[in-house]
Amino acid sequence: MHQKPDADAMGSSLGLTHFLRLLGHQVTVISPTNWAKWLDWMPGCNEVIDFEAARGRAEAALDAAEWLFCLDFNIFTRTKHLAEKLRSAQCVKILIDHHREPDEPSFDYGISDTGKSSTCEMIYDFIVGSGNAGQINMEISECLYAGVVADTGSFRFSSAQASVHALVADLKQRGLNHSKVHENLFDNFLENKIRFTGHVLLNRMEVFYEYNTALIAIPKSDLLKFHIKTGDTDGLVNFPQSIQGIKLVGLVIDRDEERKWSFRSKGDFDCNAFARKYFEGGGHFHASGGRSSDSLEQTVQKFKLAVKENKSLLQ
Repeated sequence: MHQKPDADAMGSSLGLTHFLRLLGHQVTVISPTNWAKWLDWMPGCNEVIDFEAARGRAEAALDAAEWLFCLDFNIFTRTKHLAEKLRSAQCVKILIDHHREPDEPSFDYGISDTGKSSTCEMIYDFIVGSGNAGQINMEISECLYAGVVADTGSFRFSSAQASVHALVADLKQRGLNHSKVHENLFDNFLENKIRFTGHVLLNRMEVFYEYNTALIAIPKSDLLKFHIKTGDTDGLVNFPQSIQGIKLVGLVIDRDEERKWSFRSKGDFDCNAFARKYFEGGGHFHASGGRSSDSLEQTVQKFKLAVKENKSLLQ
């Protein structure tokens, strides 16, 4: 899965793992980095190897692998320090992803289908398409539903097509307790995250109505003050979208080695193209990410200039 995995990356990896094990395969799950603690509830998450924390174990598993499933990313650079090991791995490499512009030569089989809501939806399709729908048990259902509900914004995004609702109906008929998954995803945080969110919205958000744009810039000092851990900033970029008229939201966080960007857009503004052009990123039409080696102040200024350049598209 990609670095700093979200619910879709972790859910698709674990959902596929449980399925393959039912067929008798030996499976090892590797994350390039650590992940948010509120994902620990997922069945099998306790077995996932953190590459940065246990490099030897991860490399040994990759050296022994016959098949390598690459889930929820389509270019090896999305796996941070694990990328070079994946490039050199001497096994069959299978891509299952839903982002744009895949690095197709790096994979032997697979697809990056932008028409799908999530990689979890694609794993569901993979299981059903293989004729093994009867193998979908509660562990698989919970993992796949988590990724679907997270990547569709609780079914708010346009990617939640009829096929997604049919998937959910099928999982419900198999006994899925969707309320349990929602509670684990959205009601599973510490007090400091809530106070941090309030602080950020009050003190770090700027709104540029002339460009229908909102910006949140979070300095490293805020992360330290509120003891912010991996995953605690997830969802922040979505808050300004509820402001009337806003078409583009940018969230930048001052990390140790770089500044990390998240973008969200509405209507006909392509934030994937925006992220690729200005911030070495990409993703989906309405949801993308990026990075910058500039200082926080410099990258914020670059964002403001980029927004001005795109004024006609943001009206």
